[in-house]
Amino acid sequence: MSSPFKGAQGLRRLINALGYSRDGLASAWQHEAAFREETLLAAVAVPLGLWLGEGGVEKALLVGCILLVLVVELLNSAVEAVVDRVSDEHHELSKRAKDIGSAAVLLTLLLAAGTWGLILVPRYL
Repeated sequence: MSSPFKGAQGLRRLINALGYSRDGLASAWQHEAAFREETLLAAVAVPLGLWLGEGGVEKALLVGCILLVLVVELLNSAVEAVVDRVSDEHHELSKRAKDIGSAAVLLTLLLAAGTWGLILVPRYL
């Protein structure tokens, strides 16, 4: 049985997907303070990474790990929204899901800090 939301094909499907992505980014910006903060960090870090990186690999690592923070924050926000949609009552599984999402964001932030440190600290010490 096919979902009624999966009906579009071809170019229409692509256009719809772009609209859903735009809506998702707008919703995250509007409702998620952490996403706004990390987006502002990315607005500074991405150009800085492109400027400080020596060669394509370094630039890709510096910029990519910052964009990965945003991706993981979006996924964490999606998990939180679904958990909150299901029930606003305290439940151990709901807490676990939210805590695991938060841990994923933390690990991604640590990955970004470590990547920037490993690339830039030896160069400037």
